Amino acid sequence: MDFELSEKVKEVQRQLERFMDEHVYPAERVAMEQVEASGNPHHMPEIVQELKAKAKKIGLWNLFLPDEAYGAGLTNLEYAPLAEIMGRSAIASRIFNCAAPDTGNMEILAEFGNDAQKKKYLQPLLDGKIRSCFSMTEPEVSSADPTQLTTLAKRDGDCYVLNGHKWFTSGAIGAEFAIVMAVTDPSAPPHQRASMILVPTATPGFKIVRAVSVMGHTGGGGHCEIRYEDCRVPVDSRLGPEGAGFAIAQARLGPGRIHHCMRCIGGSQRAYEIMVDYAANRKVGGEPLGTKQFIQDFIATSKMEIDQARLFTLYTAWKMDTVGKKEAAQEISMVKVIAANLLMNVCDRAIQTMGSLGVSDDTPVAAMWRNGRSLRIADGPDEVHKMVIARRELKRWAGLSVR
Repeated sequence: MDFELSEKVKEVQRQLERFMDEHVYPAERVAMEQVEASGNPHHMPEIVQELKAKAKKIGLWNLFLPDEAYGAGLTNLEYAPLAEIMGRSAIASRIFNCAAPDTGNMEILAEFGNDAQKKKYLQPLLDGKIRSCFSMTEPEVSSADPTQLTTLAKRDGDCYVLNGHKWFTSGAIGAEFAIVMAVTDPSAPPHQRASMILVPTATPGFKIVRAVSVMGHTGGGGHCEIRYEDCRVPVDSRLGPEGAGFAIAQARLGPGRIHHCMRCIGGSQRAYEIMVDYAANRKVGGEPLGTKQFIQDFIATSKMEIDQARLFTLYTAWKMDTVGKKEAAQEISMVKVIAANLLMNVCDRAIQTMGSLGVSDDTPVAAMWRNGRSLRIADGPDEVHKMVIARRELKRWAGLSVR
């Protein structure tokens, strides 16, 4: 087990850090102002589009894809420090074409899509010309268990007709298409009932009800509520075999979860740096705030937690590379819980350290906490992951005796 970066990755890391310092961090405030000036919370800031072109020109593009035919050909372990850097800014992943849900959609299109689907949907995503969304979660059922989904895709000749109700279809506003998890055979066994279906957002019957307000914010592509009402698409819009929706979702979620963890490390590290800088320079009673024992505990605890989580993320990425996603499922579940809670804890300490400044948007920390809170729910809530972790451990230990 060797976590030393190759010279190739070190060079990309240096390029990425320079680009962040020179372009991305200075663009954060500009992007916010451009959205506000447009009067449209879903407006794509002009500065982001400009920086996308610059990043693509110098090769800082599609770094997440391990397949050299489509991306940079980096392993999960090699991508980890790069995703951490991108996780330091809310706009960075979009600039480098490494933002969810496009990343997960590109991965499953590359793995399960046919040639026509790759030409129509994958290549424009790879080129950064379009965006996409992933439509699985439903308000009427517990979508932490995808076997309970009710949206129906009924076969009618050479078409599927979709009817159902989804929400938290993130990024739907401005997306070219959705990948929809829909039941194609209600009588099949639970894990073979659903299929993945590609649905252009311009299809009649694809109706965005609203961008769900999340902690007072509806920006970006929105976390959208959608109704599918007699939404008709050709059968060849299906991704992979009929009934393979659950298996494809699992294939998508493994890399998606570890990428979120990598970005959580980056966000936590930036919040930590802002906290320490403030504590070292803010005077209270003539002394730096950092001389206070409570603040020292915040700093020490955060430092230990970040380094532990980073190492476990690297280990999980290494295991995915060496033995596969399925064999690394336990580690993926564990690190997903660890990293999401790390981000919340470090951001909370940073906010508390800065007081009123911390809850303002004059630093990125409040937005990082606000945007990151959903990660304890998205891709499986903490409680479900812990239940699965415990079940795996109990199964492993059944019949064994401890000496």
